[in-house]
Amino acid sequence: MRSIIYLGIGIFFGIVLFKSEAASWFRIYEMFQFASFHMYGIIGSAVGLGIIVIQLIKKYKMKSFYGEHITIDPKNKGLSRYILGGIIFGLGWALAGACPGPMFVLLGSGYMPIIIVILASVLGTFLYGLVKDKLPH
Repeated sequence: MRSIIYLGIGIFFGIVLFKSEAASWFRIYEMFQFASFHMYGIIGSAVGLGIIVIQLIKKYKMKSFYGEHITIDPKNKGLSRYILGGIIFGLGWALAGACPGPMFVLLGSGYMPIIIVILASVLGTFLYGLVKDKLPH
């Protein structure tokens, strides 16, 4: 039953991404050209809401759907790993024209060339899994 609920939430999220044009290649292109505030507004709203929700979870010691206490471990210090990871993610996002969530929204909306991007991202994830133990984390 929970899988159906999660599927419904995912479909709703996909519709919101599509209707807000967050999955639009043209909006993403505008963002990387600093020509429009649209995507920065969406991302900023998501970050702001995320901060508020995380602080509420910590303050009120909320429980998960399974009844377990939610614990959020502090992040490891190390600015360089986050900067390098952000640069790699941003370059992939700029080249593909979509980040991981909207890739599936674009596929669902009938944009078939995104299949190449999805396959490449799955391959990249697989390759990372092969070499992750050799990388400095």
